[in-house]
Amino acid sequence: MKIINLFKEIKNILNEAQIEEFEAEAKLILRLSAGITTEDIALDKELEEDNAKELILLARKRAETKAPIQYIIGKCEFMNLVFNVNENTLIPRDETELLVLEAEKIIEKLNTQEKTKILDIGTGTGIIPIVLAHKFQKKVEILGVDISTKALTTAIENAQKYLESNIAIFRKSDLFSNIKEKFDIIISNPPYIPKKMKSEMQSEVVMFEPETALFTNDDKGIEFYEKIITEGKNYLKKGGFMLFELGINQSKDVEELFKMNGYKNIEITIDLAGIARVIQAQI
Repeated sequence: MKIINLFKEIKNILNEAQIEEFEAEAKLILRLSAGITTEDIALDKELEEDNAKELILLARKRAETKAPIQYIIGKCEFMNLVFNVNENTLIPRDETELLVLEAEKIIEKLNTQEKTKILDIGTGTGIIPIVLAHKFQKKVEILGVDISTKALTTAIENAQKYLESNIAIFRKSDLFSNIKEKFDIIISNPPYIPKKMKSEMQSEVVMFEPETALFTNDDKGIEFYEKIITEGKNYLKKGGFMLFELGINQSKDVEELFKMNGYKNIEITIDLAGIARVIQAQI
């Protein structure tokens, strides 16, 4: 089957099912499931009929179930790497790239002779430790923790795809409950959506993604920031950094938490949409 015809058919299936980003998702199905690039589509290469049928079935499953396409394919892209993902893990978002980029700047700024020790809290698929370890290799030593055993299994699978040694390791821990070490950097993309916001969210996010990775029990969505900032002082080396991804309109509250707990050099990074998306501070 000609790839361009396959692309059109998949787009039509998704469009008729009122999938908002139907063209982008069609490309995602082709790329992640069969390695078909935009260039392949333009060149209108040929694909074996059986392979084409499998891709059409994936599109139909997306249309019928409304499950996120990343869960159906079992893969997602993040910062040019492809990760395994499933219903036990949050689907990585583009917004988290800014958090990783800010962490990279801190690692480069520290530039110590010793390895930079990093803790990622709520690691999920393991994308943050793996991307950082993949870039800095033996310059870093990273621990990713999560309360979910199933999420940790996925993180370990992802690490095995890209990392040759134990640069990034994973451990079950409810925040700091199973942590004894001290770190140069603590990083987290914690749950930050108040449960009262559920009704305003996309139904497929609420229905399919793990609730514990999304929602907080407080009204402002700052429950986990407060816990990590307060307890984290005991797990940061002197001069160590803590940084978070932020939800919308949370920067002032989180900045105040940092100030109340004696942190200094607080910096907020704005994303391309004008949202205060990352906050960092030093102990």
